[in-house]
Amino acid sequence: MHLLCRQWGSNWVLLASAPQPSSFSQSSVCLLLCPTWTSPPLHCTSTETGSAPIGPASSVTPCSTGQPCRSGPSLISDGYADAVRGNRFVMPAERRLPLSCVLDVLEGQAQHPGVLYVQKQCSNLPTELPQLLSDLEPHVPWASEALGKMPDAVNFWLGEAAAVTSLHKDHYENLYCVVSGEKRFLLHPPSDRPFIPYELYTPATYQLTQEGSFKMVDEEAMEKVPWIPLDPLAPDLARYPSYSQARALCCTVQAGEMLYLPALWFHHVQQSHGCIAVNYWYDMEYDLKYSYFQLLDSLTKASGLD
Repeated sequence: MHLLCRQWGSNWVLLASAPQPSSFSQSSVCLLLCPTWTSPPLHCTSTETGSAPIGPASSVTPCSTGQPCRSGPSLISDGYADAVRGNRFVMPAERRLPLSCVLDVLEGQAQHPGVLYVQKQCSNLPTELPQLLSDLEPHVPWASEALGKMPDAVNFWLGEAAAVTSLHKDHYENLYCVVSGEKRFLLHPPSDRPFIPYELYTPATYQLTQEGSFKMVDEEAMEKVPWIPLDPLAPDLARYPSYSQARALCCTVQAGEMLYLPALWFHHVQQSHGCIAVNYWYDMEYDLKYSYFQLLDSLTKASGLD
């Protein structure tokens, strides 16, 4: 892993200093886009809903993220994608850009609305950045042997420090490898479920207007989404007092290090500016572990702790 990261680190430095764009930098990637702030109220175009989304918690395309302020006209930048804002669960807008443009923005040589984050989660590394495949193994051998399967997805991540992932869980065994920079994880084991609130929200998506501003548009064909409204970095204990009984684990994963994040563990993620990471997703087994979590989840709801 250390050798892999040094090799990728060299590629990153070479790319940043190359006088001519490389084929890698000319690759096109899909970005998730959200506003970094908003002065006027956001506009919702509808209130109808349809079927609930299924799959990983975050959007399925690489992305640029950021978010509007929570209330009022003050300029607040929080960089959250796929997060609760007011009475909406808001997903980022999507935009496909040449990777060279993304790098220019990250290096301060260009500007773009929103907070940039390449975070596609449908195995975007082999599908969108195949030039990098020779720089890493197709799987993590010890994990594949232990889990008895190959990874379902290998994802590439690149973004700004302002891009933040809200607290959520995934149905994947996650091997998270930091190539450059660092990721900061706040973790909760599945046993903390009784202390972590969920509520139902109308799903919406940010849309970038021709003027470069963002508006919030409801998703008409989706049912309400269960999501965690609590910010673990600044929890509202008056509204969610049970969270005081949860015990978060915090860790920083630096370049050359790998974090094994078990399925169903809650996690909130921050990163350094320009952080590069790759993660391997192995689908979880829906076995006794999953049954235990479902029981705990049901008891939490039945007891009114949710």
